Amino acid sequence: MANHPSAEKRHRQSVKRAARNQRVRTRVRSEVKRARTAIEGGDATGASQAVADAARGLDKAVAKGVLHRNNASRRISRLAKSAAKLASG
Repeated sequence: MANHPSAEKRHRQSVKRAARNQRVRTRVRSEVKRARTAIEGGDATGASQAVADAARGLDKAVAKGVLHRNNASRRISRLAKSAAKLASG
């Protein structure tokens, strides 16, 4: 356990950040899962809206520093690609 005041403060900050990051990660996972479910369901309009919501959530996670921008970009790209495949075929 931290004994120095500055170390105690750093610990408090890390606990707060971890809790915030967990909330953001959970929300992003739910949005991505919702988008994948919509794509698998075959509903083109619902899938495109769900993908847009997931992309917005991923971008917000990047802005907060929870996800790396390339990771989010890759996930958005894959979701968009599968949604486009559904819409065209």
